Amino acid sequence: MEFRDYYKTLGVERSATADQIKSAYRKLARKHHPDVNPNNKEAERKFKEINEAYQVLSDPEKRKKYDELGADWEHGASQEEVFRRYAQGGPGGAHFETGDAGGFSDFFERFFGGLGTGAARHGGGFQGFDFVEGIGGRRPSRGAARRGSDLEAEAVISLQDAVQGATTRLDFVIEEACDACGGTGLIAGKQERRANSRVLHSADPCHKCAGNGMVRARRTLEVTIPAGISDGTRMRLKGQGAKGPRPDLNGDLFVMVKINPGAGFALAGRDIRCTLPVWDYEASLGAEVAAPTPTGKIALKIPADSQNGRVMRLRGKGLPARGKDPAGDLLYELRVLAPTDLTEEERQLMRRLADSRRARGVADPRAELLRS
Repeated sequence: MEFRDYYKTLGVERSATADQIKSAYRKLARKHHPDVNPNNKEAERKFKEINEAYQVLSDPEKRKKYDELGADWEHGASQEEVFRRYAQGGPGGAHFETGDAGGFSDFFERFFGGLGTGAARHGGGFQGFDFVEGIGGRRPSRGAARRGSDLEAEAVISLQDAVQGATTRLDFVIEEACDACGGTGLIAGKQERRANSRVLHSADPCHKCAGNGMVRARRTLEVTIPAGISDGTRMRLKGQGAKGPRPDLNGDLFVMVKINPGAGFALAGRDIRCTLPVWDYEASLGAEVAAPTPTGKIALKIPADSQNGRVMRLRGKGLPARGKDPAGDLLYELRVLAPTDLTEEERQLMRRLADSRRARGVADPRAELLRS
């Protein structure tokens, strides 16, 4: 009997995580599903191999047994010894029931026969499937119901929205459990009643999701952005992720908030910075000028004798306080401009100013540079 390399079948490394194995399986299952490849015997064969590999590698206990089995096989143990150790319960006395494996290989039947807690999804259905439906909804007969996946999204907001708070709309496409089959990928077939439960012995692939258990859905969500939120904040919206088999098992949506400061502003933590141009005479004489803020305009007083690069700080006027984070400041850095379009009269005034300063013996601003 030939050893089956299930990792090679799914195209994953032996160190692959459960999520990587699931992702590889879904990709291959979509490609080779009989509904996508009607009357294609090779696709049907490949689909069965993929399902067989997933039946083992998706279950921690089966995967552990398979990895131990593979190690012994690779180290040259005889088939008789391998069969004695594993097919009859394996190390540690684990017991695996035998039964109809629904088209699985001789290798699977010998070492994993009758393990059908998951379904082999192929055109002819699956025999040996054990699925219970009872009070509380549908659930696999072994193992807890799986919670819906958590999702990630990004919300880009303006600086004004960060300061005042806002409601923004997110539009995105997600992959979630199929509502027609409850995420199992299967529709009930042969069944029987046992007390308050219904035991299914066979099932067919769900036509809505083609047996994958997942469908793509477009989601629109209104998200409230609180005032004072920082750039890079990760908001958790409980239950807004991928749907689970029950509402309480829905995943969560994590929204990464990005703040677009817009023209003229920059963020430095919770402080808001702005470079503010002023004329040289405004800086020299002092003035009251209009200055922008994220939410409008203010009148800002420029002290006399201000120099280029001076920073004016308005405390508490940056991002508002939120939780334990204090309010930031609004800072204006002055950029002093010299006029370039002087009239002749203005030039005369500038010459008179220069003569007056020379007469008073005002120091040359380049003196330090010229000493060497």
